[in-house]
Amino acid sequence: MLKASFSFPRESISTARWTLHWFLLLATLATTTLVGVVLSASFRTNQALDLDQYLNVFSTLRANPLLVVDGLEFSLTLMTILLAHELGHYFACRYYGIDASLPYFLPFPSPIGTLGAFIRIRSPIYTKQALFDVGVAGPLAGFAVLVPALIIGIGESKIIPGIAERGDLIFGIPAIQRIFEWIILPGVRSGDILLHPVARAAWVGTLATALNLLPIGQLDGGHILYAFTGRRHKLLSRIFVLALVPMGIISHSYSWLVWAALLFFFALRHPVIYDITPLDKNRVALGLTALAIFLLTFTLTPLR
Repeated sequence: MLKASFSFPRESISTARWTLHWFLLLATLATTTLVGVVLSASFRTNQALDLDQYLNVFSTLRANPLLVVDGLEFSLTLMTILLAHELGHYFACRYYGIDASLPYFLPFPSPIGTLGAFIRIRSPIYTKQALFDVGVAGPLAGFAVLVPALIIGIGESKIIPGIAERGDLIFGIPAIQRIFEWIILPGVRSGDILLHPVARAAWVGTLATALNLLPIGQLDGGHILYAFTGRRHKLLSRIFVLALVPMGIISHSYSWLVWAALLFFFALRHPVIYDITPLDKNRVALGLTALAIFLLTFTLTPLR
């Protein structure tokens, strides 16, 4: 067997990595800002979201280039939430001396403009305590940022009867959103609220948080599950990923079938950690907090 060996100067590798980080960051800023333009134009004109608005976004910008500034309300809010999440993981890794990359953002032409962000962990994690802390730090940090964004965004939202139930794209309503709607806009139905782009960015943040906290494989929730259950994690992960299939069929939200397939084939395995030390009471409390955040951010039908 031949093994190719390449040697590059340390400076060039570092430069290449920084270039990639910045390229992905700016590309994601561009794709999310385009989505922000669509959301801002919809919000300004009191219209429900239609797919044609996404297809015609460049025409909209040519007619009014200053809309790109409005689009930044969505993109900068969303990217701040995603960045907080990943930096939570990153600084937890730094605390334990675990080799980890800076965040990689993932641009994607979609109704939200991105597939999120991630960090690469390049060295083993040896203890359940470190695994738990790294896994839980991201959702806690992201949640701490998305909550004020959601409050501000709902406060700036408009009340238009039936607006949220019209158009091509209908967004699910996680519990955390509905709670703040009750508080800030008492007596108003969710279906009558046209969310401000900042609130919509927070909505995307809640979706990302819920997906990451699924107790499966190498997701954040999977790391937390492993820290609590050890080798039973393998069986439990398979049960939870298979549960996504009937959940998607019953709710007619077939994106869960896609997630089940992706997680089953690409994210189910988890590195073994040889540590039988149980988590302390503080981490048990944080684990319950993570479960509460999952329940607050999860929605059975995110988008239809």
